[in-house]
Amino acid sequence: MIIGKVTTDLETVIELEVGGTNQWEKIECLVDTGFSGYLALPSELIEILLLPKIDDQEVLLGDGTVVALEKYLAKVLWHGEEHSISVLRTEGESIAGMLLLFGSRVIFDVIENGNVSIEVLPSI
Repeated sequence: MIIGKVTTDLETVIELEVGGTNQWEKIECLVDTGFSGYLALPSELIEILLLPKIDDQEVLLGDGTVVALEKYLAKVLWHGEEHSISVLRTEGESIAGMLLLFGSRVIFDVIENGNVSIEVLPSI
């Protein structure tokens, strides 16, 4: 199970381990159900992990604008297993999206310092 918290700003935050070609880093990231990708990571972290670039991807932002973002290959520990995933470069915070959450049950208590838990759904 992955655990996290709801911040005083009412943002849902979890801790993940993300790996690149040279090392692993523990990061704190926002859970964003409006983001359909796996992860979005800031430029500094992409450079520290030496993530290999895959290509560019057009992304529709919440305000309706379309932007091209660089896409990279990374590893993530998710429910105790290593997975290779695509990561978008951002200039903001680290964000976990719906593709990462796919196949999981997400429960959060929407109060300051509320609990967040993410568990694997049983196979159907």
